[in-house]
Amino acid sequence: MPEVSVVIVCMNRPDILYPCLDSLRSCNSVSMEVFVVAYMFSSENLAALRADYPWVTVVESTELRGFSENNNLALTQARGKYCFVVNDDTLMSMPVVDQLVADLGRLGSRVAAISPRIVFPDGRVQTCGRAPWTAWRWMKHYLHLVDETKPSKWSRSAVSGPDPVVISSGAEGAVEESNLFRTWTLNGACFLARTSAFREAGWFDPYYFFTPEDIALGQKFGEMGYEVWVDADVSITHLAGGTVYGKSGTPSRTAVSLGEPAIKPARVQGALHYYSGGSRVKRFFLALFVWLVESARGLKYLFASKSDPSSRAAVMSATARNVRRSVFTRLTPKEVFSRFFK
Repeated sequence: MPEVSVVIVCMNRPDILYPCLDSLRSCNSVSMEVFVVAYMFSSENLAALRADYPWVTVVESTELRGFSENNNLALTQARGKYCFVVNDDTLMSMPVVDQLVADLGRLGSRVAAISPRIVFPDGRVQTCGRAPWTAWRWMKHYLHLVDETKPSKWSRSAVSGPDPVVISSGAEGAVEESNLFRTWTLNGACFLARTSAFREAGWFDPYYFFTPEDIALGQKFGEMGYEVWVDADVSITHLAGGTVYGKSGTPSRTAVSLGEPAIKPARVQGALHYYSGGSRVKRFFLALFVWLVESARGLKYLFASKSDPSSRAAVMSATARNVRRSVFTRLTPKEVFSRFFK
């Protein structure tokens, strides 16, 4: 029986997936089974993946699915004591899985999941713990006014200094001095969870298509009486969508994703569902806020896109328009994506 079940979702990008798999295997020694959810893979790439990585269990996903549903395809097959969910655009230079497994063993059964410090390729911290995500915080984030690297009770900007943190887990006694600390929720790019707790939570909520399924999962763990922690001494590099497909179909670091006119409306719809907390009144005012912001953005990009309909401005103008068209509907994120995806 493997100790860890690794789940990686990849949308037909072996150029990104292969380095991730190579670093996963070369840096860790814990026994593991590795699932790759091959989402919309071409027949050629699917055959190559199976030939190049015979130790990987390939789960084919050929229907329209979001992050939650695709991960759940593999998670429901997990046999390990722990589940390690990681994005395909990540790289390891240290035994991330080994260390996180050791951490959960030290912290006790009340800790459901643990994340590493997640950094960009240039070393900047993406997240090292996450503060509570509320409707107000999301609104500020929508205006690009939230910095998740800012230190708080729940997060840090980097590994702490020469004086380590003394932690009591509140679960099974004190934990020795370390850079382990309790946080509020997860970053879906990389975390390790106890399979039993993950299964009890119902895996990822399939309602969400593109975010905030990771935030919702962390909150669900809290509601169930579990804790979520971070090990700031463990680091993983996240490319964070640094390469997207441009119009030519080839990777480009300067192009905006041509799928954004469908992706963002679905992402917004999921956020409205989560941050409204079931309140129709709250959802209406959040939707009105989004509509006003996207109206301003739409005007900004409208004139810039006139000269070049294939430009970034044209894509962003279409994105703003589609968000406005869907924000007051009761469509699910998946239905919104289906409506606008071309």
